[in-house]
Order: sequence, then C-alpha cells, then structure tokens
Amino acid sequence: MAATYQVFPFVPAGAVAYARAWAQARNPQYGDFSDMGGDCSNFISQTLVAGGAVMNETRGVGWYYHSMNDRAPAWTGVPFLWRFLATNKGRGPFGHEILPEEARPGDIIQLKFAHMPDFSHSLLVQKAGTPPTPENIRVAAHSIDADERPLRTYSYVAARVMRIDGVRK
Repeated sequence: MAATYQVFPFVPAGAVAYARAWAQARNPQYGDFSDMGGDCSNFISQTLVAGGAVMNETRGVGWYYHSMNDRAPAWTGVPFLWRFLATNKGRGPFGHEILPEEARPGDIIQLKFAHMPDFSHSLLVQKAGTPPTPENIRVAAHSIDADERPLRTYSYVAARVMRIDGVRK
C-alpha cells in the first residue's frame, strides 16, 4: 500500500528570516561543511526546515540530517538537493524549476561557474525587484557567507531557480 501524505504550504518568509539570522554565522544544531567542499546546500536545507519542510528519511535518496556522518547526499550536495526537490513524491519539500525572471523571496538559486562541469553553489533569494534581474535579486549563502548579496556580484555562466511548491507530511 502506497503512503499517502498531506500537502502543507511552504513558508518562504520563514526561510528568509532564518537566512537573515544565520547567513553570517553557523547554527550549532548543524555541522559546518565549509572545509568539506562547501556549506551552501547545508545552509539552504536549513532554510527549508525553517520554512516548514520536514525531513525525508529515505536512505540514499531522501533529504535529512542527523549528524555530520548521518545525512542524505541531498542535504549537502548541490546537484543532489536539486534532484530531490524536483523529483520528490514522498515526505518532505518539493518544487519545480522556474525562470530566473520569476524569482521571489524563498526561492533557491543554483549557479554554474566556468571552471566547474556542473552547478556547484546554492543560494536563497532574500529580495527580488520587479521584474527580478541579477541587478536587483539579493541572496543569502554559506561557503562564502552572504546576506543580501546582489546576485550580479557572482561570476557565473548559468543559473537555475527552484520554487518550493509545498511540503508533504
């Protein structure tokens, strides 16, 4: 028998408030992956929890964090986080890709840099003008800590944006 879940709204304001509080610091409830390839997706995962997301404990393909040594790849890995959010049909957050010019607070941006073969940095939109452009989108991130950093200040070759549609519980 397949599991049934109720869908609850994701609260972007909760994610943005968390990002503002922790963009320049580390929440002691979570490990810091800065010296292990970067802390960006770990930070974004934390903002998702603050926005109402619950963890998906499915080993290997879920999205969860219990400790530095007990976590899903999707919690801390840029491509794994994207894949989980875009394909999740079970417990936890889920979303869909949107155009960059549709970005709004609470959305996730992932960047691809010229020297990297794939997307390798995750950020949270804190503010976006109308229409959103790299000049008026402000983001929060870890690895190189950022709070309301203009998106235009990153040297990237591609950006993709994820809107969180809801949370299954």
